[in-house]
Amino acid sequence: MTRFAMPSISPQEAAEYENVASSHLSRGKKCFEQYVLDVCTATIERGGVTSKVDTGQFFSSTEAWGLPKYPYKTVILPPGTDLPQQITAFISVNEVFLREPDCWLGTWINPNTGNCYLDITAIYSCLEDARREAILLSQNAQRKIVALYDFKREETVYLSW
Repeated sequence: MTRFAMPSISPQEAAEYENVASSHLSRGKKCFEQYVLDVCTATIERGGVTSKVDTGQFFSSTEAWGLPKYPYKTVILPPGTDLPQQITAFISVNEVFLREPDCWLGTWINPNTGNCYLDITAIYSCLEDARREAILLSQNAQRKIVALYDFKREETVYLSW
């Protein structure tokens, strides 16, 4: 799998993004800041999380599979990154996509590298539909999707190519 890391955002840029993101989100600055902290905490404690930016809802364990809807927008952050700052920036840059009805903010920490992935996640109720979409997206994108996330079992399902 070829993945390209996007550059980190400077503290000054992140402050600008935070102002933009919090002003555009319907829940206000304090709620937005708390949402970002909740996402960071859940990401660190559980190794990743999937949530709706506009409502703050976290996706529950149910029979469903997640994958990056826009693989080229995935951001890969090295260990030690200022996660709240980077999540705020990611939301700001991708707000239009994250507000689509079928899109969620996805985070995942690769246990082998410690890198944190941020993406725009689509959720499928049928495993075969999710696999088919992952293959289709991989054929048309710069980056292959190598795995789906199984929400019910809370585990990564690697695709065989």
